[in-house]
Amino acid sequence: MKKILTEIQQNKYFLLFIFLFSYVQTIEIRFQTEREINWYTFTPEAPVLYFVNAGILFLIMRFLMIYWQKSDNFNFKEIFKIFGTSLLLYLVMLNIFKLIIAFVFNTFERNFNSQTFLNNVISDFLNAFIYGSFFLAFYYYRKNQKNQKQIESFNEMLSETKINQLKNQLNPHFLFNNLNILDQLIEEDKTQASDFLNEFADIYRYVLQVSDKKLVEIDEELAFVKKYFKLIQHKYGKSYQLEIKNNQSQGFIVPLSLQLLLENAIQHNLGTETKPVFITIRIDKNLTVSNNIIQKRNTKSPSGKALKNLNEQYFLLTESQIKIQNTNDQFSVTLPIIPGA
Repeated sequence: MKKILTEIQQNKYFLLFIFLFSYVQTIEIRFQTEREINWYTFTPEAPVLYFVNAGILFLIMRFLMIYWQKSDNFNFKEIFKIFGTSLLLYLVMLNIFKLIIAFVFNTFERNFNSQTFLNNVISDFLNAFIYGSFFLAFYYYRKNQKNQKQIESFNEMLSETKINQLKNQLNPHFLFNNLNILDQLIEEDKTQASDFLNEFADIYRYVLQVSDKKLVEIDEELAFVKKYFKLIQHKYGKSYQLEIKNNQSQGFIVPLSLQLLLENAIQHNLGTETKPVFITIRIDKNLTVSNNIIQKRNTKSPSGKALKNLNEQYFLLTESQIKIQNTNDQFSVTLPIIPGA
């Protein structure tokens, strides 16, 4: 009941339009029939009846849309099937109700003779066609508005995420640390320093390549993550360890989402050589990144904004949400794998 009231509140202007249209239609029919205007011309019982009948038709159409419509996009065959079936069901229900009323008030002969019945069916069909067309136009207008808002929201959030990711990758602290490592390697091992520099360049090249993409292939993201984790090991050694269990890598994910989850594990956990943080990426039906918890001392409570943004991207792309599990000793985030086109 609460849901119905909410729907009425959200669509009140459309329903008001339907009632006013039915009222004007009634006035026009009465004037054409009687050729005069009097108090009866404006009485509201017929508009109310038209309005109720239209509401029944709308409910039938909405019910069939829920169970038959496979896509949010406009599909002519689906709409034709839903609209035609709705009109048929509506006319059957309406005439059954009229038949019951006719038997109760003993007006069967007057209302169901061949001529009257045919005229009524044609009139009811035309009314249903008009009101049903109004409903379809309004429904897809609202659907288009909703889709446009989702696209705008996604683009806004995606832009914000890109900026944050680039800031995280290019922030002075990150650059300073890695340049220090590079400086040490040049003194100690020029070959290793060269490898480090190439890996460092590949990371930024990848970030720039995917900055305008909504999705990337899992294999592509995994290759990036392996290179990114090598940089982490140059700094932390074996304090953080990564294992990838890849049972199937077909499909797409949001770019840099794995890098974000790795950063999240490193930022909030203190790994050491004796007590390392084990990070596991498992790929099967979904993609899960998990790690054991070794909480840092005197750290600020995480805001969770990065995970919220990631969750919003997945919801807008797949209507599914990421799953976060947080226990005393284990933290994991599961991402839906988006199938290829």
